[in-house]
Amino acid sequence: MSEGEIAEVDLLTPMDKYLAAGCHIGTQVKTQDMSPFVYRQRPIGLYVLDVRKTDERIRIAGRFIARFDPDKVVVVSGRVYGKRPVMSFARYTGAHAFTDRFIPGTLTNPNIAGPRDYVEPELVILTDPRTDQQALNEASRIGVPVIALCDTDNVTTNVDLVIPSNNRGRKALALVYFLLTQQVLRERGEIPMDGTVPFTPEDFEPQIQRF
Repeated sequence: MSEGEIAEVDLLTPMDKYLAAGCHIGTQVKTQDMSPFVYRQRPIGLYVLDVRKTDERIRIAGRFIARFDPDKVVVVSGRVYGKRPVMSFARYTGAHAFTDRFIPGTLTNPNIAGPRDYVEPELVILTDPRTDQQALNEASRIGVPVIALCDTDNVTTNVDLVIPSNNRGRKALALVYFLLTQQVLRERGEIPMDGTVPFTPEDFEPQIQRF
């Protein structure tokens, strides 16, 4: 069975959209933690993620996030391509977005100084547990659950809910955060479970600078 022939059973978006966005494209490294989410390995050595499991985890994450007060949710991206997806997620769901350098003590030091305020979240969402390691460490220290987008090369220590996905690609990040936003709004009852939202994955996609 090829990547394009994976059975499409009640997915949040058609399989071809997941594949076109590159959500399935992993790296040439597969950690033991991410092995359950790997569909196959290409002859060139690249591991491929099973986007049916991506879809399943987005649904689970949407239900979980919807249980929290939006003001108590923090979403983080140290990756450039994650900045707009994270900011769009925060805009539509009411979460706090952190897309610049994550200043140590943001979640743990009430006396933090500088451009950041101290935040007391009840849930932290990460774009990449490696890039967002500081936020992961602080969330773990204060006992806050963590949801993270994880590629094939990620270690998932201290991550409570893995969303397997290409967490480097511009289109992949846009689509995953779009679907996650949509699911949160559905689970909150702000739109019907089969309803559509007034925004698209393109609204989450970083703009390419052209010179």
